[in-house]
Amino acid sequence: MAANILDRQFSPAEPGAVLASDITYIATMEGWLYLAITLDLFSRRVVGWSLDSTMEEKLVLNALTMALGRTDMRVGAIHHSDRGSQYAANGFRKLLAAKKLRQSMSRKGNCWDNAPTESFFHTLKTEHIYFESFATKEEARESIFEYIEVFYNRERLHSTLGYKSPVDLEREFAKCA
Repeated sequence: MAANILDRQFSPAEPGAVLASDITYIATMEGWLYLAITLDLFSRRVVGWSLDSTMEEKLVLNALTMALGRTDMRVGAIHHSDRGSQYAANGFRKLLAAKKLRQSMSRKGNCWDNAPTESFFHTLKTEHIYFESFATKEEARESIFEYIEVFYNRERLHSTLGYKSPVDLEREFAKCA
């Protein structure tokens, strides 16, 4: 298992310096869906996400692959997660190494070590999921896509970001860089 090198330093100075990932579950009338997300901690933008009916390694690999395709990662950047078996799996660790990312993991049983992802899941559920009843997994997918890609990343204001959206903060940073 990887050490906790992030050590709750949740405010990197630039995009692509620290990613944080986690998994939650979403109920549908067809059964559970599992949602893996990857946040860029600079802007709190969900840069990668994946939904699946199982919580296997491919769930987190798909979220990380999406994130790597949408974010310019710094060499030596940190990827932080909990100690879940999906994040400790060989394929996941090999992808991190191939992209020259350093793996960081929370201490055992300590949700505060990955607070930004826990906060995102709380926000997703209290602002959206708990007000919905998904008849099908496809209906849940479409709704979660809309929430993440249209609302959360582009419109939702974050107190942590000075009441800007993740996309707006990244645009401001790009203008100053």
